[in-house]
Amino acid sequence: MNKTSIKDSIAFKNREGNEKIFKYIFLSAALISVISVIAIIVFVFGKGIRPFFGDDAYSFTNFITGLRWAPSDNEFGIFYMIAGSLLSTLGAIVLGVPVGLLTAVYIAELAPKKIEAILRPAIELLAGIPSVIFGVFGLGIIVPIIKDISPQQSGQSMLAVILVLTMMILPTIISLSLSSIRAIPKSYKDASYGLGASKIQTIFKCILPAAKSGILAAVVLGIGRAIGETTAVMMVAGNNSGGIPLSIWDKTRPLTSNVAMEMGYASGQHQELLFSTGVVLFIFIMVINYVLIKITSKVGSEGEKR
Repeated sequence: MNKTSIKDSIAFKNREGNEKIFKYIFLSAALISVISVIAIIVFVFGKGIRPFFGDDAYSFTNFITGLRWAPSDNEFGIFYMIAGSLLSTLGAIVLGVPVGLLTAVYIAELAPKKIEAILRPAIELLAGIPSVIFGVFGLGIIVPIIKDISPQQSGQSMLAVILVLTMMILPTIISLSLSSIRAIPKSYKDASYGLGASKIQTIFKCILPAAKSGILAAVVLGIGRAIGETTAVMMVAGNNSGGIPLSIWDKTRPLTSNVAMEMGYASGQHQELLFSTGVVLFIFIMVINYVLIKITSKVGSEGEKR
């Protein structure tokens, strides 16, 4: 065997060894993510289910269906929090999705370059604002305005939560919808124009249906952001101790706010039931995301078949 072939063999072995090393590095990174998720689930669920077992167990039925949270009176009901969280998220999605989608359409298809150069950095800046700043804005601007027009005495309400959450999910919906719209091949639009469709007809009959998979993914992430938000919501919600919000003017207490407000000083069963609140929130987010991801996948597969 000559020297050249020996060098080639050594180089090949070294390259093969390096590839194995990087393979294990990538595997380790992936395992860290998986292990972190498992550790969080085990810890939160372990602490969260403990108060429902044992001699001094708290009634799970009372916990889930209760309409009052008063640790001093040993009352720990979270049904009104579940209702408040879901209604606030629904309201934010109802307002945020149309505004975000129409904004993305305008930037992608209608806006002049000069206006696009202003709008895109503004949206990116909005995405980078910390949630506490949204809370401060809501408390200083939105809450006083609502107080002036509300039949209630306080401006802190479910409406304030909805408006703050709407602002917070807009960057996610706009950015992902914009990427989905711009990923549509130009041939789709040319074919639509060739059939005599106008620009608006092309947008609503051709581009948006073709981009619906990406748009649904944006909605999924928007829902996750809305239902999991804590600081900004806590500042404008009012955080009442009981009662299902029956109108947008009523105060509300989302699940996230409940955990954030009381975990710092809670102990014993009170603390464990806060973990239980976190378990319920975790399950809600997982179920909602799973259902929406399935819908998104189904829509995407139908689009590919066509």
